[in-house]
Amino acid sequence: MDKISVIIPMFNAEKSITAALDSVTNQTWEGKFEVVVIDDGSSDNSKKRVEDFIKNHPEIEIKLIHQENKGVSAARNVGLKNATANFIALLDADDEWLPEKTEIQMKYLLNNLHIDFLACTRNNQKLLFPYNTKQQLVEVNLKKLLFRNEITIPSVIFKRKILDNTGFFTEGQNHAEDVDFYLRISAHNRMFILNQSLVITGSGKRSFGVSGLSADLKKMAKGFRENIKRLYRQGRINGFQYFLYYVFYGLKYIFLLTRNTILNRFDKQSK
Repeated sequence: MDKISVIIPMFNAEKSITAALDSVTNQTWEGKFEVVVIDDGSSDNSKKRVEDFIKNHPEIEIKLIHQENKGVSAARNVGLKNATANFIALLDADDEWLPEKTEIQMKYLLNNLHIDFLACTRNNQKLLFPYNTKQQLVEVNLKKLLFRNEITIPSVIFKRKILDNTGFFTEGQNHAEDVDFYLRISAHNRMFILNQSLVITGSGKRSFGVSGLSADLKKMAKGFRENIKRLYRQGRINGFQYFLYYVFYGLKYIFLLTRNTILNRFDKQSK
């Protein structure tokens, strides 16, 4: 039976890490899990929560690695370098998997050899343009990712070969670092999204402007600009495309900032 390495970076997540780990142990998939938790210099009781979980769940292999705070990308990379399984899943310390998530995704990965990377939807979201929502399995490519990213970190399972042909997360980039990773993966691998909601992220809140690193819209916009600059230097987009995407992300930032301001006011009024 195949094994999945689950990579969980953790920073001051004492309130949520136990639920995240529970969501792994509650999976209906009959294979084995290797869970790698990277404590990225937490100052709360996150470490104690994980240590207690390990004591209470001897049936699952859990590695707890400590490091000084270096950011989420560096923490994920430590986890990836300590992963030993042929399949790797990503999960954040404040997110949860639905029980059938890995069972459903692994059926696709094991029965469709052309799939290297498989995500799913979260929080009952609907896939938007340019993704074909009439299909159960939607292919992802560079152009689609640049227009709209519909892949969330805790939804991802991929084959180990991706680490060999793509490498790791870009350390020092802590905003839109996931999109940078996906863009690089798309160069040598076939990527898909399963149009099925199997993950709960941010306690079901909207994805931008509320919680986590994505709450800082200005830094997210900077991360997107870094991504397209990197693509231009790599020759994957030309100068004209770089200019268009630069303008596009600037307009998108203004739109998200305006929308977020309106939604936050609405949220306050509805309480």
